[in-house]
Amino acid sequence: MPPTAPSRRTVLCGVAAALAAPGALAACSSSEPGEYEPGATTTTSAPAGPSGGTPLAEIPVGGGTIVRSGNRSVLLVQPTAGTVRGFDAKCPHAGTTVDPPQGGVITCPNHFSQFDAATGALRKGPADRGLTEVPVSVTNGTVQVS
Repeated sequence: MPPTAPSRRTVLCGVAAALAAPGALAACSSSEPGEYEPGATTTTSAPAGPSGGTPLAEIPVGGGTIVRSGNRSVLLVQPTAGTVRGFDAKCPHAGTTVDPPQGGVITCPNHFSQFDAATGALRKGPADRGLTEVPVSVTNGTVQVS
């Protein structure tokens, strides 16, 4: 029996992996939008520091990164140098993991709700509220999620 050709999804996932495009592999998931799938929600994952936290240097000023804390994804943002805030990375509208901020705006890739990158406040729906803040602390250049 001749081998079968790979599916379009398999080819596209292979290309995405080869290019190491952040978040591209999450699109290859078989889960429904907003459904939790382990490993599929880490759009950009900062490496853990020696104490299990995230090195502050791994969180871009004016941007952010998504990390795992227990069984949830947390978006760590650094709106200004040395100021770090944490937000539950799930959009309050449908539970989809939001993207790290760009241009001061956090956007949900599912229905395009927008949130302020510095405060998590709702800028544009369909979400009806802002992102839930998660307590964080910085000790010796490492961000810890409380």
